[in-house]
Amino acid sequence: MKFEEFDKKMRVYEESLDQVIVPDMYLAARLDGRSFTRLTKEVCQFDSPYDERFRDIMVKTVKYLMTCGFRIIYGYTESDEISLLFHPDDSTFGRKVRKLNTTLAGEASAVFSMELGQIATFDCRIIPLPNKDKVCDYFLWRQEDAHRNSLNSYCYWTLRKEGVSRREATALLEGRSVAYKNELLFSKGINYNNLPDWQKRGVGVLYQRVEKEGFNPVLGQTVQTVRREIMADMHIPFGEKYREWILGILSQQREKTI
Repeated sequence: MKFEEFDKKMRVYEESLDQVIVPDMYLAARLDGRSFTRLTKEVCQFDSPYDERFRDIMVKTVKYLMTCGFRIIYGYTESDEISLLFHPDDSTFGRKVRKLNTTLAGEASAVFSMELGQIATFDCRIIPLPNKDKVCDYFLWRQEDAHRNSLNSYCYWTLRKEGVSRREATALLEGRSVAYKNELLFSKGINYNNLPDWQKRGVGVLYQRVEKEGFNPVLGQTVQTVRREIMADMHIPFGEKYREWILGILSQQREKTI
């Protein structure tokens, strides 16, 4: 059998589960760290519940993913997860889910491991979103997850640092209301509302226009230029204001495309 015939015959099996996202759908990708609880608490011994060193490595990973060949217009990270929003016109790999998942997971795992100095891996899933409202809903959902995780983590680790066992701390918090958890922290001298925004809301990573001073050798004078740089925002809006913020990012990108 000629190789061309053999190749065509076998690729049917390789591509049998391929899924392609149609062009009129928005795309988001979510990456999750594998066994990061053990990695951060036991292997690397980061501070609990939050450590700026870990946050900074996650932000560096997001920035890298936004510049490694995909048209990513917004990145978001909270805890051990990363969400990426693709430009509406991105067609990398023909929008094949298999290729997007494996490449993004591989890129994230590589850069995070290099920054950390330890082997770490991510998985990835592609989320097709039919319209702008669903895009906003997705990021509001992840931000609410960050908010809930933050409150729970502070309560859990406050109890653990007082000598309460894992099992007891988990049992004390199971099924408890938000009001109860806030009161628990307040009784320990912690006002949850005053905690850093990035711990409660996550971190947004996006392109912003920045004015730079440069030198024009032709004119022989100093000039002001505008460049696009990736910036990490530690104080992103919350709730419905966050929805408006995401819509603003989408509108700006669509205007540039048109």
